[in-house]
Amino acid sequence: MYYITTAIDYTNAPPHIGHAYEKVLSDVLARWHRLKGEEVFFLTGVDQHGQKVQQTAEKRGITPEQHAQEMTQKFLQLWDRLGISYDGWAETSDPRHIACVQKILLNLFNKGALYKKSYKGFYSVRQEQFLTDKERNEQGEFGPEWGEVVELEEENWYFKLSEQIPWLKDYANRSDSFVLPGFRKAEILNAIDRASEGDLCISRPKSRLSWGIEFPFDPDFVTYVWFDALINYISFAGYLNETDASLPEFNKLWPASCEVIGKDILVPAHGIYWPAMLHAMGFSDTQMPTLLVHGWWNINGEKMSKSLGNVVDPNALLDAFGKDAVRYYLVRDITTGKDSNFDVDRLVMLYNTELANDFGNLCNRSINMTRRYQKSRLTPLNGYDDDLSSQLRQSMESTVQTFSAHMDANMVGEALAILNGQVSACNGYIESQQPWQLAKDPTQEDRLNCVLRHLLECCTQIAYLISCVLPEASVRMLGQLNASEICSKLVPDHLSWGILPKCHQINDPEPVFPRILSKEEKAKLQNKAAKKK
Repeated sequence: MYYITTAIDYTNAPPHIGHAYEKVLSDVLARWHRLKGEEVFFLTGVDQHGQKVQQTAEKRGITPEQHAQEMTQKFLQLWDRLGISYDGWAETSDPRHIACVQKILLNLFNKGALYKKSYKGFYSVRQEQFLTDKERNEQGEFGPEWGEVVELEEENWYFKLSEQIPWLKDYANRSDSFVLPGFRKAEILNAIDRASEGDLCISRPKSRLSWGIEFPFDPDFVTYVWFDALINYISFAGYLNETDASLPEFNKLWPASCEVIGKDILVPAHGIYWPAMLHAMGFSDTQMPTLLVHGWWNINGEKMSKSLGNVVDPNALLDAFGKDAVRYYLVRDITTGKDSNFDVDRLVMLYNTELANDFGNLCNRSINMTRRYQKSRLTPLNGYDDDLSSQLRQSMESTVQTFSAHMDANMVGEALAILNGQVSACNGYIESQQPWQLAKDPTQEDRLNCVLRHLLECCTQIAYLISCVLPEASVRMLGQLNASEICSKLVPDHLSWGILPKCHQINDPEPVFPRILSKEEKAKLQNKAAKKK
């Protein structure tokens, strides 16, 4: 079982391009493992509780529930537009989640892992956490990243985080799968040393925050949003569920194969709090999830931020360029784990170059030439071969292996680059073989048959492999190649040369990747149309 989940999105504001990237990356990985024949469960959702949601709702004059549900619908609508193929949906206001969180709180309380004390300190409203002197900058101030900071004195419940630190440090040092890519491990280890100095406040007085999950043994308090939100990874996977048949069987899913998160929430939430919570609950080292940490999309080298006014709206991108262009760009132009600079011009360039001009044109030409020269039906090769064709076969076989290796390593951008390299090799093969010239010479019939078969075979394999990134485009392409049923029986590990039958019949071509036109190109077309009238 491949269990993949994303960090659930906080419903205090609408989704932005960072949310879209995380979901598309996760969706591509989920689709890839389904393509491999694995059973997959893909969970995503929304984090609805917390002080910021309550404050925003109060300003709007509505209830926190209403505000959270309004925002939730925006996320759901966007995931539908992007074609996100999730199997489970998490909302932290769901009664099933609330019941699981309360059971965990009670179990930890009975184990002596929680205690109550009074504390006076500085509190970040934006981050919903108490701050210490470690968070002050060189000037001795709390920086703008903390937003409004107020001094509070109140009683709260604490989780004995410090008791888990020795185990966590040892586990993080030993494990090669806890955090990916591997270079992120240093951040975890540095954060562990800082976390050893205190315990984690996991409650908020209901007098200050009513929008949260009530403590089962102390109803005057609600659960700290991070302690609540992290539990979604197991609550919606069926943890501690005994009666609800709508939830999966926990032992089939856990441990999570991959929790996809942004680097900004690696520490302390996912890298410190979460494994410590799991270990305190009784989870073993082998039951710890794998954290796949992705970077940020920046604008002109700066992190996207509402305060800077440089946040990119994914809905606007979909309106302007369509689903295929947006999905392709989001996973093609970034290395998993690292930052990338968002550039709409590169989105257009990559789509027009690699999809419209290269792959789309390759398939269209190959199908059209087969229709024209062979009446849409491939002819058996009768033993004919040549060096260029042999090289193309070897290149395709190598591409399948390398593409698969990159996808297994979660490196989608690198996998797509390899696939585009094979498309370029096919286009080069056309120019070298010149099938339009071969068609004029009856003595070259065997060679022409060989060239067209090799082109259609490559087009089919590429269209099959790219289905995890562009599922709808792949369906259209395989339909034209009349290879949908053939490919439905394949798995990448067994993909080899010769999947098209000897006398394979193809269907009519139709452009799958129409070019994205500039304003100038659109104006020229409009002028041409006007002149014809």
